[in-house]
Amino acid sequence: MDRYVVTLSRFILEEERSHPTATGNLTSILYDITHAAKLIHREVSKAGLVDILGMAGHENVHGEEVRKLDDYAHDVMFNAMDHGGNLCVMASEESESLMPIPTQFPTGEYVLLYDPLDGSSNIDANISIGTIFSIHTRVSEGGPGGLEDCLQPGSRQVAAGYVMYGSSTVLVYTTGSGVHGFTLDPSIGEFLLSHRDIRIPEPGKRIYSVNEGNFDRWSPNQQALVNELRTGCHEEPFSARYVGSLVADFHRTLLYGGLFMYPGDNKNTAGKLRLLYEAAPLALLCEHAGGLATNGREDILGIQPESLHQRTPLYMGNRRWVEMAGEYLAGGDGT
Repeated sequence: MDRYVVTLSRFILEEERSHPTATGNLTSILYDITHAAKLIHREVSKAGLVDILGMAGHENVHGEEVRKLDDYAHDVMFNAMDHGGNLCVMASEESESLMPIPTQFPTGEYVLLYDPLDGSSNIDANISIGTIFSIHTRVSEGGPGGLEDCLQPGSRQVAAGYVMYGSSTVLVYTTGSGVHGFTLDPSIGEFLLSHRDIRIPEPGKRIYSVNEGNFDRWSPNQQALVNELRTGCHEEPFSARYVGSLVADFHRTLLYGGLFMYPGDNKNTAGKLRLLYEAAPLALLCEHAGGLATNGREDILGIQPESLHQRTPLYMGNRRWVEMAGEYLAGGDGT
């Protein structure tokens, strides 16, 4: 039996050693994110036992009522990252504006964008939720970071990942050298390597994932695409799987293959997902695992953001199925 165990900290350090020009700053950022993830895991795991469930009594910038655990995760991430001297600015899905580094701390060469607790509407039902993060190198010249540092296309990300809090807590990330997953062992407080060099299986399972409750609001082309997946007019039909938690649905797609979709509709033509905090980081993971992520027309990683809270439709998974979706959305039949 293989007893070789690799902790996340050891893995990150070994990755750093393989890049002789590395400064260690990105490594420090990943360590800090890991620390924040453990704190959030601790509160999520006991959410039903303490007075942290429920609503915080105010709305976020998107008009969504904020849950107490959202607030907690947002603050934990910021407080874990603000003082290390590695970041010049941060932005969060829960904050309307940029979050500058406090003036008493030094600034660095990196930018952190994050969704502190994606899928938090599922907290009360004990469904998997997650934290998503995206890291860029700043483009401004020294001092406090600005909007231009955050509004960079996803192709410029130097690292991205997510933490999924479910039956186990899993951290998945990439720095451009493969996609790797680590599972938290609560007994020792360490993330252990559990998924080395994740690749989306080819051909992968024929699974599609989408909220079909919005079917009547979709465009005719999107409806035709889903009908094709259901019935398999050309090939074997797909099975439907939808958790309703982005991190959980993406994690399944990453491990099993298939097609995840969150299209726009006649109520939200731009979709619901946020480009900077959700779509771009997951797209980087998807593409480094051999898949593809688009907005139905163009690669998510090539989109130039125009605002901090820009929304986008999202299609990701096996390249074959994402390209087929694009053909249907363009008015073809996917053949």
